[in-house]
Amino acid sequence: MNLPRQSVWRVLRSVVCSIIALLFLAPICWSLLTSFKVPAEANAAPPQLVPSRLSGENYGALLVYGEGMPRYFGNSLIVATLTVIGIVLLSTLAGYGFSRFKFPLKGVLFLALLVTLMVPFQSILTPLFLVLRTLNLQNSLLGLALVNITFQMPFSVFMLRNSFDGIPRELDDAASIDGCNSLQILWRVLLPVALPGVVSVALFAFLASWNEFLAALIFLTDSEKFTLPVMLLNAQSGYLGSVDWGLMQAGITITVLPCAILFLLLQRYYVSGLVSGAVK
Repeated sequence: MNLPRQSVWRVLRSVVCSIIALLFLAPICWSLLTSFKVPAEANAAPPQLVPSRLSGENYGALLVYGEGMPRYFGNSLIVATLTVIGIVLLSTLAGYGFSRFKFPLKGVLFLALLVTLMVPFQSILTPLFLVLRTLNLQNSLLGLALVNITFQMPFSVFMLRNSFDGIPRELDDAASIDGCNSLQILWRVLLPVALPGVVSVALFAFLASWNEFLAALIFLTDSEKFTLPVMLLNAQSGYLGSVDWGLMQAGITITVLPCAILFLLLQRYYVSGLVSGAVK
């Protein structure tokens, strides 16, 4: 029995996509499995594929490591939350302004904003450190959040301007006739339509802030203010400089969990938000 060519291609596409998905999931599954091994098996060389028993020792050790896992988790959550709030508020207003208003040097200012995307983060660490120290924000979670907002802002404004450009201006005109001012048009009319773009920007900001390592390592010096990535760097060292794989994989699992949950909950907004404004 001959299968239609379309069915054959559909099967082949499904097989290829399944293989790619397994390749991406394999490291995550390996980290999860290693985190539940007893420390001796987690650090064994060559690695033991199947654990003799499941154990929560690594999570117990991680819970009381340093200042305690809840402290580091809370620090990361505070920084990520402040970053998301700042990015959503500022980039929404900026994207709305670049999309709907005419003002002098509008194109030049938007181009200058995009040019900052080409500036390597590492090249301005020293000036940023001096600025934060002058403002008494060095070694503070608020200062770290402001740094994250600064580097997420250009991309976020670019995405939201495209989202607002994809919304017909007739909606603005109709709202103006009904007596809405500019902020009311944004809040009541445009934001509900541009919600996928806003959610995508918020998700990008959360993931980037949650996983940010270098800025947290440079600008935070007190151990009680460390975020999860910095804590994992310190927790990976075992006796005589060896790597405590079980403890590290437990920390990675806990770090990945909020990101995975958020992405699964918001993926439909994320996908539509990436293409919003692409077609008018």
